[in-house]
Amino acid sequence: MDLSLHTNYTRGLWLPDAEPPRTGISAVRDAIHHVARPVYLVRSENRLAVSSTGNLITGDGGALTSTKSCPLLAYVPPLHPEQLGDPLFKQAHQLKYAYIAGAMANGITSVRMVVETARAGMIGFFGAAGLRPDEVETAVDQLIQLTDGLPFGINLIHSPNDPQLETELVNLYLRRGIRRISASAYMDLTLPLVYYRVKGIHRDPQGNIICPNQIIAKVSRIEVAGKFFLPPPEKLLAELVNKQMITEAEASLSRSVPMADDLTAEADSGGHTDSRPAVSLLPTMISLRDRLVAGYSYRRIPGVGLGGGISTPYSAAAAFAMGAAFVVTGSVNHACIEAGTSEVVRQMLAEARQADVTMAPSADMFELGARVQVLKRGTMFPLRANRLYDLYNRYGCYEDIPEKQRTQLERDVFRCSFEQEWNRTRAFFSERDPRQIVRAEKDPRHKMALIFRSYLGRSSRWAQQGDAARKIDYQIWCGPSLGAFNEWVSGTFLEKPENRKVVSVAMNLLWGAAVATRIHWLGTQGVVLPHDVKKISPLPFSELTHFLDQ
Repeated sequence: MDLSLHTNYTRGLWLPDAEPPRTGISAVRDAIHHVARPVYLVRSENRLAVSSTGNLITGDGGALTSTKSCPLLAYVPPLHPEQLGDPLFKQAHQLKYAYIAGAMANGITSVRMVVETARAGMIGFFGAAGLRPDEVETAVDQLIQLTDGLPFGINLIHSPNDPQLETELVNLYLRRGIRRISASAYMDLTLPLVYYRVKGIHRDPQGNIICPNQIIAKVSRIEVAGKFFLPPPEKLLAELVNKQMITEAEASLSRSVPMADDLTAEADSGGHTDSRPAVSLLPTMISLRDRLVAGYSYRRIPGVGLGGGISTPYSAAAAFAMGAAFVVTGSVNHACIEAGTSEVVRQMLAEARQADVTMAPSADMFELGARVQVLKRGTMFPLRANRLYDLYNRYGCYEDIPEKQRTQLERDVFRCSFEQEWNRTRAFFSERDPRQIVRAEKDPRHKMALIFRSYLGRSSRWAQQGDAARKIDYQIWCGPSLGAFNEWVSGTFLEKPENRKVVSVAMNLLWGAAVATRIHWLGTQGVVLPHDVKKISPLPFSELTHFLDQ
């Protein structure tokens, strides 16, 4: 199929400089892919031609018409990946690109991954969820040293079963000067989260309110999102003042700032998710933001980004076209070499397709019925985890479960007797949270829940460690977007997991989003491009930089 133009409208004249326009499909493709340069599509000697240089004269051109001028048929401006997203978001977080590597738990979003994204002008959030405070502090030490002042963040996950952990992490972040967190899985605002936001708020010499501790919330429900667009709740502020954790002055100033600097609309993602469709969730969150902030004079209105489903140039381009201030990736990073997981998991993820994911109970909010999205191909974890949750809901204690099913659990899931599994679980919680042991000894159903949660928790560790003996029980957090990514990179250098570097993946997504947007702009002007020109394939970083130069 040849390049064609389905319009007779001329947009002006184009005057060449030193080089004449080029003809041919490859020339058009090359011009579109050079995203830092404009595209002039012209009629030269009764043929369609293209150039990235020259001068544009809009209108009829009048006396400026010369024998060298050509009718301009279509034009698209430069669109470097740096231009995508909200410039105020990038300015606020000192970023080159409106791109976040989301915080996958248990350190899957590793120190190495966060450092690589920081050096590339993006931002990563270390996956602190599921780790002990001492493990998080070790990561903090490494990040402060290795990022050398570049922006980075750390996750703070809502811990309704262990509020003390949330408090310890907030105190750690404040003590170590961590100025940016990703607040995830929150069902309501908590005292530690508000404390982190408010502590240290002050006015600068110009009278501007400065909130040193930044929060980017990750939310899928509008009733929760609304709380982050508004100032901190008066009840929690009063409690913080009464406990002398903040001053009256800090409480007063906090009434003029939103709880979150920015918010990620979390669509159908890996891990904790409500599986919301991105095309309806993002506009809803933006509309909610606009309605709620109308009565406040915030210094900067919170930006709304999109996470969940960002895995191809087309999904990234769609997010920015819908008004996303930034994009957040997760599942595609899980398969990258910098991820804190095993080689066998990376290979399993590289083979995943969109239908190879499902929902399973979460370890941290098991009793509440919270669910996470995981890989189902190659593992029995989702089936076994859902079975455990069903048994928990059906029976008041482990002994009430029919003997045949108990035998199957001890043989296939625990791989030991119930009492042996309880001894192991008790040892864990005796160190982590002894209150759970006291409660379990009085409540058989809670004892059963702790043991079931132990399997759920360790299953993710088995995957990270690549424990071959428990491969059938791997819990691997993953959304359907990874299937789309694997299809997009099929037959390219990114098909192999050993070639997947987090920055290379990110830059291909951003560059591809810019290319896809420019192709769309040409289409709105009546240009019909051949399929081969519209196809966007990932490129090695050395080749990619060629198309990013002006």
